[in-house]
Amino acid sequence: MPRPQPHLEEVLASEPGPHIAALFDFDGTIISGYSATAMLREKFQRREMSVEEIAETAQVIAQHSLGNIGFSGLMTAAAKFMKGVDEESFVAFGEELYKKHIARKIYPETRAIIEAHQAKGHRVAIISSATIYQIEPTARDLGIADIKCSAYEIEDGVFTGEIVRPLCFGEGKVLAAEELAAEYGLDLDQSFFYSDSDDDIELLERVGKPRPLNPNMKLKGIADERNWPVQRFASRGTPSWIDYARTIYATGSLVGAFAAGLPIWALTRSQREAVNFSMGLFGDFATAITGVELEVEDERHLWSSRPCVFIFNHQSKADVMILAKLIRRDMGGVGKKEIRDIPILGKLMEWGGTVFVDRADGKSAIKAMEPLVDAIREEGKSICIAPEGTRSLTPKLEPFKKGAFHLAMQAGVPIVPIVIHNATDVAPKNEFVMRPATVRVTVLPPVDTSKWTPKTINSHVRDVRNMFLRTLGQSEESAADSVAAKTVEAKPAKAAVKEAPAKKPAPGKKAAVKKPSPRKGRTT
Repeated sequence: MPRPQPHLEEVLASEPGPHIAALFDFDGTIISGYSATAMLREKFQRREMSVEEIAETAQVIAQHSLGNIGFSGLMTAAAKFMKGVDEESFVAFGEELYKKHIARKIYPETRAIIEAHQAKGHRVAIISSATIYQIEPTARDLGIADIKCSAYEIEDGVFTGEIVRPLCFGEGKVLAAEELAAEYGLDLDQSFFYSDSDDDIELLERVGKPRPLNPNMKLKGIADERNWPVQRFASRGTPSWIDYARTIYATGSLVGAFAAGLPIWALTRSQREAVNFSMGLFGDFATAITGVELEVEDERHLWSSRPCVFIFNHQSKADVMILAKLIRRDMGGVGKKEIRDIPILGKLMEWGGTVFVDRADGKSAIKAMEPLVDAIREEGKSICIAPEGTRSLTPKLEPFKKGAFHLAMQAGVPIVPIVIHNATDVAPKNEFVMRPATVRVTVLPPVDTSKWTPKTINSHVRDVRNMFLRTLGQSEESAADSVAAKTVEAKPAKAAVKEAPAKKPAPGKKAAVKKPSPRKGRTT
């Protein structure tokens, strides 16, 4: 059963309107853990810190933990290490940090709360003591346009080694919230603030609806005294040994499931029946052991038009067991060639009907998929493909490749879209552990491909992708958007940067991102 989410339910029942703000702390509230820790770890792994810097950083952190220096002293020490560094390089570092570490730390429950506020028309903003480089990629992903945060001083695109005061900490967060209120006409007495720390007590007391999320012990005590509603999330953070055990057993169950199918192969001489048995068994066992429950809408479409080409949005490694449970039999798939080299797993998947392709070599991939046309026409198998080509970092849908659409057209079979809403709740990209979750799946009606031609394929791909976008509640793509995207992809990266230069504010100005773009609105 899904865990109750009182904060989400409160938002869904709340008054709509742009006069209400939903303010969020970042570290520990939107993401699990601290982005600064991830930043230090990444710099250490890149060997971008000297021995002296490592020693001094450890000393400063220890002093801060002991209460000997405040947050201002911590930021001042950090700013010293930034002196002389080009800001553009740090922007790129922040983007890389997001892809490798931060994206998978976003609490899906907090994402749901943010989306609920946005649906109500509330003004959503991040107010954090972290810097813009730690926050902006996540804010862009979440569709949050307003950021107030701490900043390093910059002159001529280079960090000076000083900080911009006042910092966005303690009373500084209250000032930031009041700036937003003055700018947008917000009523803070009717507004929400979500935070995990007692460091934010000033702003929690200022708003009308303080809402502790994953609170530390001191904030939990304050919340209990003042009857503030508290909610904790276990979907991210340090996994338990049970989570590890679930994941290992679920992954290993693929071997056990195929071993269980060997007697069927031996007795019936039918590899197909053996694979069908093993695939269904794997799907049932793996989802059960990981605690993944499926809520499937319009499941009948899974069976109404076989053989077909099933396409799905690829969010998580959990998608494999989800699809095995749903499709169950007479299926083949496409995987990246690197999987074939994994001991045992690669051979099992190949035996089960997976074709491995080199995603970097388009001609090779097309040739490798030719047997799939025969499998559909002659064997009546259905093929399962992720048109995004790889797992996405977030639930947002990535562009589609055309391979699955050409395959369906050549084989003369329909496409059946399988829309997976929230498999990232189980295991986001770059995360090993799978956790219990209820995953929503919508199976859309079969799409007839009998009248498709190579000349019209682009519009068909866009139409089908828009079906996914509508079902996921994301903005649809127009024909003009599609052309613009192809034009941008064709340009060199440096040219794209020149067309959208960053605007630098005067020293002393706080960060305030007006548009969730990797370039535009990036201020410090």
